[in-house]
Amino acid sequence: MQFNTTITAVTFLVLFAVLIGGTAMSPMSTSTVAMVSVGLFVFGILSLVLGVKHGEYRAKGQ
Repeated sequence: MQFNTTITAVTFLVLFAVLIGGTAMSPMSTSTVAMVSVGLFVFGILSLVLGVKHGEYRAKGQ
């Protein structure tokens, strides 16, 4: 499967929506859910960037 920017963004948003949905269904307060959601988003973006950079490194064949 070929990943381009659109497919990667849509996949990330779908996974993030599932995570937020699960977090929102938990018995935590709204402010806690908001803080956890921001943390999940930041971690997801950092993981995505690191994964893309690693893929670019592996594609170069070094």
